[in-house]
Amino acid sequence: MTSDNKAVPRHVAIVMDGNGRWAKKRFLPRFFGHKQGVDALVKVVQACIDREIGYLTVFAFSSENWKRPSDEVSGLMGLVLAAVSRYLARMGAMGVRIRIVGDREAVSEKLRNAWNEAEALTQHNTKLTLSVAFNYGGRWDIVQACKAAMAAGVPPDQLSEAKLSEFMAMSYAPDPDLFIRTGGEVRISNFLLWQVAYTEFVFSDCLWPEFGEAQLDAAISAFRDRDRRFGGVKDAGGSLSAA
Repeated sequence: MTSDNKAVPRHVAIVMDGNGRWAKKRFLPRFFGHKQGVDALVKVVQACIDREIGYLTVFAFSSENWKRPSDEVSGLMGLVLAAVSRYLARMGAMGVRIRIVGDREAVSEKLRNAWNEAEALTQHNTKLTLSVAFNYGGRWDIVQACKAAMAAGVPPDQLSEAKLSEFMAMSYAPDPDLFIRTGGEVRISNFLLWQVAYTEFVFSDCLWPEFGEAQLDAAISAFRDRDRRFGGVKDAGGSLSAA
């Protein structure tokens, strides 16, 4: 992770909030907001590639979202299938590697197969790693990592932060440099709890379907203005040292 606060973030994480409110403002069913949100995501993916951001992680469906009305949940599942069908080839051509993060057991076999296909067909792409957190929760992630470490036979006295990180769902990616939440809410909502220890946060009032390049650039500009010390202090030359 870079300590240069003028650099473009290597990893951006986004809570894509506000789809339902976007639709409500237009007197449309919430589903139309989610559909528009998928289109917004595709545009942001391209924007991240253009800015040479290596990792983009988005919160698509939390483990708490099952509490929503059944018709909305069903619509979201169908939308994911439609999005894979519609955008998979395009994402592949853009050089995007797709990875699904979360508990897959609760979703249908059809959806799991679609995810497996998306991951397999894009596994060699290197422009951008797009991680889609679906049926994901930060607490779930920590618990599953602990279980996996125990199953692997890691002795308690050897279970360090670095070792446990190897078992987290996103062990393949660096921790996020920049966390963006749209929709005006100011909370994490159980997203990437382990990974955001030293992440910079930007909260935007923009509803996700309206989020685009301008809003992304504003968040990156805010990120560049932050003084990132990671618990240390900077000497006169601007280098980090232990506190």
